[in-house]
Amino acid sequence: MESVTPYRSKDTGVGVIDKGVAIVQALAVEPLDLLGLQRATGLPRATAHRLASALEAHGFVRRDTQGRFCLGFELVRLGQVATDEFPLAELARPALEGLRDRTGESVQLYVREGDARRCVVSVQSSHALQWIVPVGALHPLAAGSAGKVLAGPLLALAESVEEREPGVASVSAAVVDRSGSVVAAVSLSGPVERMTRSPLDRFGADVQAAASEIADRLRSP
Repeated sequence: MESVTPYRSKDTGVGVIDKGVAIVQALAVEPLDLLGLQRATGLPRATAHRLASALEAHGFVRRDTQGRFCLGFELVRLGQVATDEFPLAELARPALEGLRDRTGESVQLYVREGDARRCVVSVQSSHALQWIVPVGALHPLAAGSAGKVLAGPLLALAESVEEREPGVASVSAAVVDRSGSVVAAVSLSGPVERMTRSPLDRFGADVQAAASEIADRLRSP
């Protein structure tokens, strides 16, 4: 199973930025020709072409061997810069991989982004049937165990059974910094048949232990 969140364009009042971001987000799902890009973004053909071409000139968009628009390599560089400036992701990875190894299920680290949650680390299960959340995926706070943890007030653990996607269950725990603020959520997710309909009872202690390990690393000088 794979989760792909279609882009929902936001209106910030700065139209050209919103339209450019819509193009980049559409191409994050799949490469598109001009017609496909127009359909995915809802932009007029001439506008889609003009903005995609401008983004191509800056390296944010490129053309593949079939002539379709796709994400450009400048985003790779910027992504690495963003990762380097966000040490929590690298700091958390050993605990997340340990949780995956103990449970056999997929593990994610989410941070809050406005009224949504962003996946900043994703560690895949070794099972053939697995729940995949790509790094960078943006999901609402209103559904899913990680959203409950990040939405506050402080909730140390939460579970979700088929709230956001049929057949998927999860359990999440809060990562708390020195000030007592929730800075991230560790989430364990997978098919209901393995997670059961009571994922908190089955995996809650493991997820909480991983979140506590990350919090201890975060607080270390």
